[in-house]
Amino acid sequence: MAEKLKIISLGGLNEVGKNLTVYEYGADIIIVDCGLGFPDDDMYGVDIVIPDVAYLVKNRSRIRGIVLTHGHEDHIGALPYIMREISAPMYATPLTAGLIELKLAEHHLLETTTLEVRMPGDVIKLGCFKVEFIHVNHSIPDTVSLAIKTPVGMIIHTSDFKIDTTPVSGGMINLARLGELGNRGVVALVSDSTNIERQGYSVSESKVGEWLDELFRGCTKRILVTTFASNVHRVQQVIDCAAKYGRRIAITGRSMENALRVSIDLGCVSVPDGLLMDINQIKGLPPEKIVIITTGSQGEPMSALYRMAFAGHRQVDIKAGDRVIISASAVPGNEKTVSRVIDELFRRGAEVFYDKISELHVSGHAYQEELKMMIALVKPKYFIPIHGEHRHLSMHAKLAAQMGIETKDIVVSDIGQVIELTAKSINKNGSVPSGKVLVDGTGVGDVGSVVLRDRQHLAQDGMLVVIVNLSSEDGSLVAMPDIITRGFVYVKESEELMRELKDVVLDTIDEYTAENVNDISALKTAIKADLSSHLFKKTKRNPMILPVVTEI
Repeated sequence: MAEKLKIISLGGLNEVGKNLTVYEYGADIIIVDCGLGFPDDDMYGVDIVIPDVAYLVKNRSRIRGIVLTHGHEDHIGALPYIMREISAPMYATPLTAGLIELKLAEHHLLETTTLEVRMPGDVIKLGCFKVEFIHVNHSIPDTVSLAIKTPVGMIIHTSDFKIDTTPVSGGMINLARLGELGNRGVVALVSDSTNIERQGYSVSESKVGEWLDELFRGCTKRILVTTFASNVHRVQQVIDCAAKYGRRIAITGRSMENALRVSIDLGCVSVPDGLLMDINQIKGLPPEKIVIITTGSQGEPMSALYRMAFAGHRQVDIKAGDRVIISASAVPGNEKTVSRVIDELFRRGAEVFYDKISELHVSGHAYQEELKMMIALVKPKYFIPIHGEHRHLSMHAKLAAQMGIETKDIVVSDIGQVIELTAKSINKNGSVPSGKVLVDGTGVGDVGSVVLRDRQHLAQDGMLVVIVNLSSEDGSLVAMPDIITRGFVYVKESEELMRELKDVVLDTIDEYTAENVNDISALKTAIKADLSSHLFKKTKRNPMILPVVTEI
């Protein structure tokens, strides 16, 4: 029986972020992208979420390479964690490679990994696969779609893309090459679904430059601009406006400084001589001569803009009359943190422009008409939507059907599911281990479901610690039990309840000693059960109860 091509998404389906797609044929595996996601509101203490790559670790000897489509965190952010477990050469365009190098160096992995730079048009051979880089437009330079030649036919993996006829730099998406491949025959199109809900065509990035120009023109105030650190095109347009209106630029925020340095070194950003200055120099210039470009568009508590808003930044305080331009939209889940920062900026007297009241951001993802154009150009036999929640994938599948692809040839998958594909058939067949690995500080995966459930429990109901000291000779109580609470009730205001709880503990200990059972574990269990029952009856609360019993 002929081998089948397997396509397995270990992230990026039924979720936003942590994109990772596996292509497997026979003894060969290639990986496309390796991104992170952000924690849900109930993932207390978790910093980031990365894909579960147990399947790749198990098959690490078969991995021929990792191909990265662009430098956004949801496509490269998990590399420093996953490269500790698997070893394979990586391939990326110049800016993407530069951003990856920063990450690997920070995690002391740069010397032990192979990262090769490739350009649009280049073809790399990885086992039985041949992968061609195709230039596309997105909200970061050097983004590529992939034409993956496999033994069962050509696969087009779009990654994130849009069709921008007037991009800030880099030229328009290479529609001609996509159309050429479509005419030759494409077995499957694996396509970005992020903006399927938006009708029409996306707005060109260059329009943001026009909107920024309006806010710079005639302004005599100090201007602060925040956007995604990786949105190099946006930063370039801010630089152009500053140069046009005679302002100097200061950068603050580590990720913004790093991204800009790499972009300048690679020629992705052009800065006139003398325009950039150190953030410590801004006090020597009048407000109308200053632009500060900063991180913090998502309201991150450790970001530069957040610290400015809440008076925690060493060099910059927000003053009445400052003009703050938030040139980004809130990522789903970040709306509250962004609103909190905007409120604080208003409270300090700043003039704030953000996406709800001003057109200061455009998406880097294709709208419906552009998604249709991709399908029309590529003319795939099979269609696989990726990158989005289930509603996005389902709507994209429906759009593909409207474009003439038969319903039986469209597969809406889930993370871990195996899609098996030949030139004549496409089916789901089984699954591989998949899911979320939680990163908390330096710990990777040590915050499992039990720990997370405990954190949720603590956050919702608090905790109560009962300390009991017993005599090691006869098991009698040495002193009255101590009860300590955190996040449950304030002890001084609930003295009556505390007395009741101590009585419950004493009654439990009396039963324990009366039965002459010398089992500390059983006593702990009994104390926990009796207290839990009493607390729920009295308060309708269910705090975490931790009995501590010691023999003295």
